[in-house]
Amino acid sequence: MGFSFHSQKQCCHTHARAGVWSTPHGLVETPKFMPVGTLATVKGLTPAQLQTTGAQMILANTYHLHLQPGEAIIKAAGGLHGFMGWQGPILTDSGGFQVFSLSELRQIRELGVTFRSPRDGRIIELTPERSIQIQNDLGADVIMAFDECPPGNADYATVAAATDRTYRWLERCINAHQRPQEQALFGIVQGGIYPELRCKAVSGLIEFDLPGYAIGGVSVGEEPAKVREIVTLTAPLLPAAKPRYLMGVGTYKEMVMAIAAGVDLFDCVIPTRFGRHGTALVAGERWNLKNAQFREDLTPLDPDCPCYTCQTFSRAYLNHLVRSQEMLGYILLSLHNITELVRFTQRIRAAILGDRFTTEFAQWLN
Repeated sequence: MGFSFHSQKQCCHTHARAGVWSTPHGLVETPKFMPVGTLATVKGLTPAQLQTTGAQMILANTYHLHLQPGEAIIKAAGGLHGFMGWQGPILTDSGGFQVFSLSELRQIRELGVTFRSPRDGRIIELTPERSIQIQNDLGADVIMAFDECPPGNADYATVAAATDRTYRWLERCINAHQRPQEQALFGIVQGGIYPELRCKAVSGLIEFDLPGYAIGGVSVGEEPAKVREIVTLTAPLLPAAKPRYLMGVGTYKEMVMAIAAGVDLFDCVIPTRFGRHGTALVAGERWNLKNAQFREDLTPLDPDCPCYTCQTFSRAYLNHLVRSQEMLGYILLSLHNITELVRFTQRIRAAILGDRFTTEFAQWLN
């Protein structure tokens, strides 16, 4: 099975759409939330547990896996699918965001980025070609172009330079890509909070007719209103026949807003990060399970949720585990949180197919 995207239904009042995206490792029914498995593991969960959440596609990170254990080991294991035991679709980030977050440890040049490894201090050079080579070895279904992600508060000149460099680096990524039939290369739209730069970036990227496109450089320090403005502007400009991916976004409101703009795919570390801090996502709210109100509450976390956590354990038990700092508590909350966000996008998909999107999710659209 190769790559193809089919839009099944378009919302009459917004750009929201429900679709099916075919990849070599299975189908992804969009819109869909994708759990993050940075180091070839979604923290705390086995692949079997992950399957029960309804997740269809997950992420891993080029930068972190290059540092540990190294792409050669993963390639020898049959790529990420064989290495981590997940047989569904996988997407790898290029490592660009992680490198550029190391502001005091890296140097940007036209050739690429030189940075000091936070693990052992060695000097590493990551170029567009090297990023693609690593991702070819990792073997994910979708690989991301190496881009420059400027901070959310960067001035126009800085963002313009980063946007132009991202375009030039994309050309080099395309030329370096050795497995185009097996791995879909996505380009990334940069441009910060500047609409004209976003429009320019889209115009340049779509000339390459890539298998899919991502919107990057949002939620990196901007005001929420600016994020909404940029996503609402950018998403409809991307080709309708290709999947659209909003990088690093995964709250209820952000996803509904982006879906209304025409975005199909999302990822975020929120569900497992919250789980590790004793926080549950329930019906659009955040619950701190350490709170005393749950200490004697013997009802399920969410009676309407089909996950193992909600079907088996009480709020009181979860409160006990979290207060006792037991690992099981963090695992059970992570399992529930991922299920919650995947189900949220599944409900949006059903609402789009049933012409109920703007009414059923009105509270999130305002």
